[in-house]
Amino acid sequence: MADIGIIGGSGLTDLKNLEITRREVIRTPYGEPSAPIVFGKLGGREILFLPRHGPGHTIPPHQINYRANIWALKDAGVKKVIAVAAVGAITNLEPKLILIPDQIIDYTYGRAHTYFDGDSRQVKHVDFTNPYCEELREELISSIKSAKINAVFSGTYGATQGPRFETTAEINRLENDGADIVGMTGMPEAGLARELGLCYATIAVSANPAAGKSKEIIDIKQVEKTLEQGMEQVRKILEHAIPSIN
Repeated sequence: MADIGIIGGSGLTDLKNLEITRREVIRTPYGEPSAPIVFGKLGGREILFLPRHGPGHTIPPHQINYRANIWALKDAGVKKVIAVAAVGAITNLEPKLILIPDQIIDYTYGRAHTYFDGDSRQVKHVDFTNPYCEELREELISSIKSAKINAVFSGTYGATQGPRFETTAEINRLENDGADIVGMTGMPEAGLARELGLCYATIAVSANPAAGKSKEIIDIKQVEKTLEQGMEQVRKILEHAIPSIN
């Protein structure tokens, strides 16, 4: 049984080197996930893959069924989740830069952010001091170093509501709060994974300077071009990391 799940974000709706064995729609108590779960082999190891925004990137960040996505991966036997995310750079501004965050700040609102929301189950208060699984982070970092890919190995992810990009003032606020990158899908995904006891870590790809961090406005076509190049590095990281993850 595959115990590693990969959640693909913007720019990563498929894994080119994944040897697909089957697809399965997994229904959950919280509805259906963003897409059928893809079962396959990567680097000779069985994994599961789920595109967060759907196969055609049609689901906006605030309408993703995060609870169904995480539940479906857990139900399929996943124990470790590698979440890939496109982000805007607040501090390290180099395009295509890979960052493995170790902290997160949640600025989202109105999202179903817990499995304990008034049903008959006993409430579970999970520790979220360190929101990412350190074991999986270290495994990813080791693989990145082995692949000789330029990356930053700590930083704070500011999770915003989307789907619009932020204002300059909002980015200034995030920077003052200590955020290094900004994205729209980091929460409640990480918190839900913690509630289900999954080991969860993020590979973030800098797609663009955040609002006000460049003299230019955010160009979607340039963002897509940068992401395409950055996700090639992500694929290399995954090919190195998957066979060696415990």
